[in-house]
Amino acid sequence: MKAAVIRFPGSNCDQDCVLALTNLGVPTDYVWHKDTSVAGYDLVVLPGGFSYGDYLRCGAIARFSPIMQAVKEHAAAGKLLMGICNGFQILCEAGLLPGALIRNRSLYFVCQHQNVRVEDVANPFLHLCRTGATLRIPIAHGEGSYTADPETIRNLEREGRVLLRYVNEGGASTDSPNPNGSIDGIAGIVNEGRNVFGLMPHPERACDARLGSDDGCIIFESVLASLGAISLDENAAAPTTSRSLT
Repeated sequence: MKAAVIRFPGSNCDQDCVLALTNLGVPTDYVWHKDTSVAGYDLVVLPGGFSYGDYLRCGAIARFSPIMQAVKEHAAAGKLLMGICNGFQILCEAGLLPGALIRNRSLYFVCQHQNVRVEDVANPFLHLCRTGATLRIPIAHGEGSYTADPETIRNLEREGRVLLRYVNEGGASTDSPNPNGSIDGIAGIVNEGRNVFGLMPHPERACDARLGSDDGCIIFESVLASLGAISLDENAAAPTTSRSLT
């Protein structure tokens, strides 16, 4: 298995993503935004940051990068694609996921650890977790409020494509723990084919307990298990984070 992390001008979480994946034993390469191929990669990650300075709208310029045609073809072939924070914004701008990420309702940049609830595990990104589990994962964004038209929201909910939702410490989805005003507290969604995942929280920043949480590991471990890079044999050791999730 091999993974690629796309580097745009202004990306600042690319190294975190590479570190998280390599620490799990995955050969991972940086791919520059001017490149035109992601051939040979099983997983492609669009990292967080401020691609192209977030001019116009977050992700609005990055969608036109030369590499994005290859990224779209990668997704169309059914291969796994993740967009984290700014990467989620790029996925929406590129039409790979529905909706948009707009300015936080507070109009302030928010940087904090955040509780999110796992809403669906029938996908390659969370299947080692359990529905209803609460993960503590950092967020860091100024334009993280997910919005879409009412029909799109209904379809996402009905089809089980809302994968993560902002919740309080007790796991309840109310308005108070919603850090940015996202509709229905939506923190992460998946496409119809369930191979393209966009999320605002940063799992790559929650892969070491010394940083406050290692709950993000379960997302990367789920991906690796989906791709056969982690054995699910009953005699094999369980992924480390899955033992402590509540």
